[in-house]
Amino acid sequence: MSLVKSTRIESIDILRGVVMVIMALDHTRDYFHYGSFFSNPTDLETTTPFLFFTRFITHYCAPVFVFLAGTSAFLYGSKKTKPELFKFLITRGIWLIALEIIVNNLIWKFDITYSRTVLQVIWAIGFSMICLSLLIYLRTYLILIIGLVFVAGHNLLDGILMQGTSTKSYVWYLLHQGGKIQIGEDHAILVFYPALPWIGLMALGYCFGQLYRKDFDVTIRKKMLLTIGLSCIVLFLIIRGINIYGDLVPWATQKNTTYTILSFFNVTKYPPSLAYLLITMGPSLLFLYAIETIKNKLTDFFLVFGRVPLFYYFLHVLAIHLLAVIGLLIFGGNWRDMILTAKVFQNAKLLDYGYSLFVVYMVWIGVITLLYFPSKTYMVYKANNKDKWWLSYL
Repeated sequence: MSLVKSTRIESIDILRGVVMVIMALDHTRDYFHYGSFFSNPTDLETTTPFLFFTRFITHYCAPVFVFLAGTSAFLYGSKKTKPELFKFLITRGIWLIALEIIVNNLIWKFDITYSRTVLQVIWAIGFSMICLSLLIYLRTYLILIIGLVFVAGHNLLDGILMQGTSTKSYVWYLLHQGGKIQIGEDHAILVFYPALPWIGLMALGYCFGQLYRKDFDVTIRKKMLLTIGLSCIVLFLIIRGINIYGDLVPWATQKNTTYTILSFFNVTKYPPSLAYLLITMGPSLLFLYAIETIKNKLTDFFLVFGRVPLFYYFLHVLAIHLLAVIGLLIFGGNWRDMILTAKVFQNAKLLDYGYSLFVVYMVWIGVITLLYFPSKTYMVYKANNKDKWWLSYL
């Protein structure tokens, strides 16, 4: 089965595919690494450099998803009217939020009672799309300003902390702080991805789509990718070095040089700090610069995952979770502990569960290999059935 011809921009899909593959490493670690359910891989008191790197490299995934979702919205809208783009963004946004709550939480937890509903990256993309559906009616420079203000300025709000169960607190959890929204005695919503900075990042991605218009000069685009990418990295080094603004957790001198470097790069993801977004988006833009004209078997491999991101996302979470259940069955554990209800966490049943990082990496490679073929089959199906409108929602 060969790759089919497409009008899609390959470099964007390749970048998306790379981060989709890396994402599976983080989720494999979630389900397989020793103590992963109750420990933080970036906690400098307990982590190792290799474990820290395993987590840090996956920081690139969510920002690239959100940013390129904005870029894809611009490219889709370049062939549509504003009302058509508005309808697509708002309906797809609502659809993604529904998928997050109903499907994603089910395959992550296998908990049919939905005792803990977690709002993750799919929610963030969906809500940001709904907001973008309104922003598209503004002039591009205004969207750019809004995006920059949200991304660069939201850390000014870090000092605003809400507590309790008031409507105002819950809204603030959803927008910036993150937190737990209790619904009755038996159900809670955990906001891992507060929306405000992600809205800004998607708005910037939408403006970024201008660089990929058909009439845009490739040479100028490459220069801009190089300039913006390097500028993001330099700005990260300056802001992080000054250590006053741009992240919830300042870096500090540690027990040795290695751990001090880890502290410097230990940026905040929930919500994504300015420093976090600079050090993830900068190298990502440099990747787009470097991959612009490269095409080989490796790029074709990543292209497959980049063209069916939502399909692959749900498939890989389901596959990893099922493999974790199988692992418990093989090694004598209680497979029911992998039904991740609120009680499993309250009772710390998986406190001593897990395997080495070597096993994590082996399972990760196996999952990617396993999912390549169904992903490629679906990619070809989508390319050959462009007349089916519902495929754009999957």
